[in-house]
Amino acid sequence: MNVELYKLETNLKTFLLVFIIVLTFGFSTGLAFIYHRTSMTPEGTITNIKGSDTALTEDEFDIPEEYAKPITEMLLTTHTHILSFSLIFFIVGLIFYNNTIISGFWKILIMIVPLVSVFFAFSSIWAIRYISEKFVYLSITTGILEYSAFYTMIGTVLYELKFKKK
Repeated sequence: MNVELYKLETNLKTFLLVFIIVLTFGFSTGLAFIYHRTSMTPEGTITNIKGSDTALTEDEFDIPEEYAKPITEMLLTTHTHILSFSLIFFIVGLIFYNNTIISGFWKILIMIVPLVSVFFAFSSIWAIRYISEKFVYLSITTGILEYSAFYTMIGTVLYELKFKKK
């Protein structure tokens, strides 16, 4: 398959541009949700997964601000995110594969990193919940890699579709 994005017919380029923009908006909304829930901090991430601690005394009963995620929510979150992110990264990867700006080792690395990162990101939330809070650093690192690769692919595709000329 030797398709070059910037050489595509105008209507197909327009369709891909609109698709990429809408997809990026939806994906970025998820990032905004993560910020809202965790403040993008290790402590916020741990609290979002494990819940907040409360100290019970004889005179008062504290209600936690955040409850620990039950296993059903962990399963649902993992299931939906791994399936949907895999499809998102597959589609974006197929489009990105046809760019002429990034090639060789870097192209395939950028295509594979978000897929591998999704696996480790969602494995790490289970590890945070049930093994050790230290897995939060794996969660943050893989999240950064995942989003960085996604935005790199999107930026490259948008640039080639909109600005690169034949």
